[in-house]
Amino acid sequence: MAEHILLVEQAADWKPGFPRLPVVTAREYLGGGDAFSSKRRLRVVNLCRSYRYLSVGYYCSLLAEARGHKVVPSVRTLQELSSRGIYGLITEELNQRVQRLLGRRRGAAMPTAYALILFFGQSASRELQPLAREIFETFRCPALRVELKQADAGGHWRITAIKPLTLDGFTAEQEPEFLAALEWYLSQRWRQPRARLHSRYDLAILHDPQEELPPSNGRALRRFQQAGKGLGVNVELIQRKDYGRLAEYDALLIRETTRIGHHTFRFAHKAESEGMVVIDDPGSILRCTNKVFLAELLDAHQVPRPRTLILRRETLLDAEQAIGYPVVLKIPEGSFSRGVFKAGDRAELKRIAQRLFRESDLILAQEYLYTAFDWRIGILGRRPLYASKYFMSRDHWQIVRHEADGKRDEGGFETVPVEQAPADVVRVALRAANLIGDGLYGVDVKATERGAVVIEVNDNPNLDAGIEDRVLGEGLYQAIIGEMVARLEQRRTGRRQGEP
Repeated sequence: MAEHILLVEQAADWKPGFPRLPVVTAREYLGGGDAFSSKRRLRVVNLCRSYRYLSVGYYCSLLAEARGHKVVPSVRTLQELSSRGIYGLITEELNQRVQRLLGRRRGAAMPTAYALILFFGQSASRELQPLAREIFETFRCPALRVELKQADAGGHWRITAIKPLTLDGFTAEQEPEFLAALEWYLSQRWRQPRARLHSRYDLAILHDPQEELPPSNGRALRRFQQAGKGLGVNVELIQRKDYGRLAEYDALLIRETTRIGHHTFRFAHKAESEGMVVIDDPGSILRCTNKVFLAELLDAHQVPRPRTLILRRETLLDAEQAIGYPVVLKIPEGSFSRGVFKAGDRAELKRIAQRLFRESDLILAQEYLYTAFDWRIGILGRRPLYASKYFMSRDHWQIVRHEADGKRDEGGFETVPVEQAPADVVRVALRAANLIGDGLYGVDVKATERGAVVIEVNDNPNLDAGIEDRVLGEGLYQAIIGEMVARLEQRRTGRRQGEP
């Protein structure tokens, strides 16, 4: 039987009168390393004080997933609940049940607004229990406040807000209800929802013509369209303003730099919820965008990488002993060499870290390994697709040098047949990408004296005409569109991908 633990931000949050259950502080879990990562069947209930993006509570769920633990709430749930713009996309079907349950109520004395408190999908209202269970199946969070409102004079009810509640904020009356629901929940089997299916052949490519450093240039986008014609797929370029039309398509390929809390993630999430084939899928965006998650994931599966530490403010100087100088400091999110800094001594370490800790409760410290170039191995559907060398910019230690005036200097490139890339580089890239999923990834690898080491996995790798397609030519674009067609065909014949 799977073991479970409860995560709290402060030991005092689990009060003396509460049941004797396995409670672990967030600090113990985040710093526990092997003590927790070796437990593959661990079930984690995250009861931290805040699930805010990049908070300690957020990182607890993030690292739980990296360690292979089953956690509630998941990072995806936290992201969905972080914005009405995201969870509003998901509540349309729930609103139909709200209307069925509350719409029949009549009378001048009836309220026009209602707050539903849920603990693990349990509600004090027997009448609203079916709705409570459905909300929890959609947003698996320990405690939720769901605000319902009569939207118009015709008596139509809707969900207007869904907010996580936290253990430290419960009233004395709510605590017994929560504890009873918790004990019930821990006795249940945890499961995953099934995917929905779709079956047509129109593909949308999301891009931004104004993006400064897009993942695909204009010529590459046109080649995607040409490849689609050859495979019987209608490929259209769409932009952010086309969100309302997304359901018209059967597949979505994102060729705009992805970020959490950004419309690219909303597009990915909406596409997946509509049963579309989507690259980059929201799970891959969540996993790849945060370098702390990647560091823990690679460590848990013993994938070679530079010596790496996850730092909090109080453990900053651990980087001196464990890594030494120079040391590379990274903000959890960043692309194109942004948010990555090198500290040569303690003064620089403190100065850089002070700035990074304003954005995130955790940052990354990594061993400095200089190489003249980084390998980028493109992976598609768990198979290597292309191999490129990205050279460091002149007199600099990164591929892209960002100047204070906004200008940038980029190094050169060379693309070679995959079979000509070092075998250990390709092998370690595949190991890393397969931990993320079966989508399209670009794995950055350094070939060092001690062997190949993974720097990071990108969910939205560059595919530029004249660079990554130097070897495969049109075949690069055909392979990607062809993979999406194959997935559409699999769904059409009734086989599901990614089911638990």
